Amino acid sequence: MTLPSVNWNYPTAVRVGPGRIKELPDACRELAFRRPLLVTDPGLAALPMVGDAVRACRQSGLECGLFHDIKGNPTGRNVEEGVSAYRQGRHDGVIAFGGGSALDAGKAIALMAGQKRPLWDFEDVGDNAQRVNVAGMAPVVAVPTTAGTGSEVGRASVITDESAQLKRIIFHPRMLPAIVILDPELTAGLPPAITAATGMDALSHNLEAYCSPFFHPMAAGIAMEGMRLIKEYLPLAVADGSDLQARQHMLVASCMGATAFQRGLGAMHALAHPLGALYDAHHGTLNAILMPYVLKANQHAVAPRLMALSRYLELPGDGPDAVLDWVLRLRRDVGIPHTLAEIGIDEGQAERVGRMASEDPSGGTNPVIFTADQYSQLLCASIRGIL
Repeated sequence: MTLPSVNWNYPTAVRVGPGRIKELPDACRELAFRRPLLVTDPGLAALPMVGDAVRACRQSGLECGLFHDIKGNPTGRNVEEGVSAYRQGRHDGVIAFGGGSALDAGKAIALMAGQKRPLWDFEDVGDNAQRVNVAGMAPVVAVPTTAGTGSEVGRASVITDESAQLKRIIFHPRMLPAIVILDPELTAGLPPAITAATGMDALSHNLEAYCSPFFHPMAAGIAMEGMRLIKEYLPLAVADGSDLQARQHMLVASCMGATAFQRGLGAMHALAHPLGALYDAHHGTLNAILMPYVLKANQHAVAPRLMALSRYLELPGDGPDAVLDWVLRLRRDVGIPHTLAEIGIDEGQAERVGRMASEDPSGGTNPVIFTADQYSQLLCASIRGIL
């Protein structure tokens, strides 16, 4: 038997616990920041937590700037404008502060701070990462305020190319933030619907990583435990946003999902990326709705893995049906819609979405390699609610 030969990379320094946001100025100084640029979204920029963070940095002697022109699905233009703000302010590091959009934008701004090539030259295709001038990259402190994407421990950003109506993955190993602060107090004010959608996004990362055929037992083990935490704590976080234990465990589960998906993702993300680009829909909500349909389409290829998962999660019954039933119950309990039609997506672009999904790199590690037609059929099933 030929044993696999692979490369593994694992996360970074992570500070976990209530009140740890107070350590933000120390984290910046540890990375030799003197003039950090805090990147966030407009909604968070209006909240006290961002003002408090900027003020704490300035009171500690750091000349902290603020950039918040970020869309819910960040665009290439958002990144360009952020790079201009970074350069004009003569900044020397980035604080990526917020949900997945702000984290992805912040990491992309830090990547592009000292580059001469355009952003799309660094799309995760072939050996494009070798084009990066590493010396021109800025270091990043990441502060997530949602428990979903896990972008704080990722080495890539998902950015929308508006002219092509595509989401592109921008990648370089050193895009991984140098320091992460996981403070559950920052997530306590999230509304139940956003808590649910982002939490299901974390589940999609763990579940797709677990089902990937790529050889990475450490990632598979992390994904299993991430799913156990979500099973136990997501309903509690949705029911009571002030439950800091549930909030902290969800932040950790989100981190675990993004760590585990070094093993790969799958058809949920292959479909969610074009749908997000074409319909500007919330990424976590898309993954949450798509989840059971993709799981059903994959289950014959991953039955032994789902058998092990059902036992680890102590689900009623065994195997693929038990996992599918749990996903459906969890979605219902936290208020996720059952169909894409319920969020305004119809079959008008099914053929185009199928083609885009078949070309999305996330599909390369799905347990089943679907054709464009099969993706279109899967999309239509998700719109109609046919399992």
